[in-house]
Amino acid sequence: DIPLLEFFNINFSYHTISCETPSLKDISFKLLKNEFVSFVGPSGCGKTTLLNIVAGLLKPASGTIHLNGKPAVLNDLNIGYMLQKDHLLEWRSIYKNLTLGLEIQHKQDEAHLAIIDELLHTYGLWEFRNSYPRQLSGGMRQRAALIRTLALSPDILLLDEPFSALDYQTRLNVSNDIGSIIKENHISTLLVTHDLAEAISMSDRVIVL
Repeated sequence: DIPLLEFFNINFSYHTISCETPSLKDISFKLLKNEFVSFVGPSGCGKTTLLNIVAGLLKPASGTIHLNGKPAVLNDLNIGYMLQKDHLLEWRSIYKNLTLGLEIQHKQDEAHLAIIDELLHTYGLWEFRNSYPRQLSGGMRQRAALIRTLALSPDILLLDEPFSALDYQTRLNVSNDIGSIIKENHISTLLVTHDLAEAISMSDRVIVL
């Protein structure tokens, strides 16, 4: 199969007035359509930097990126990015939080709103749609954050340690739930985690940096 995304010899460094700090050196990898790939490694090895390059937030110093087998810019992709914190807005209801991305992208049409309603029903948040984030457990908030991301039908989903703020038992349950949601929706996913067991249980492949 032709990879959905492929990195060839990507390099990136952070610069200050006094020094240059290499973060990624000659990184090459591929992500197939509907594949779940995890990156593990110690703090400071460039895992989040790699996700930020995929998201288009950072530009590599050198190397090439291919989309569907052709050189391209990452703006061609619809990227969903789920961070360590859920970043739900406390003054908006859960439903209003889930429609935020649609508002920003002017996609509040019937089809996209129907996706949100379906996901709320499927993943047990429908009866909490008019509640506020402070009224939900940590696991429920993370599910809400994922639904907000999935509502935009991303080509690639980026997960940057999305369960790290949860206690151990909740983390196990939520990672299992979210892993099932991703696979049921056939979404190509890149996960950054420090938890090797989490990476192995959720992923098709694990890449060590």
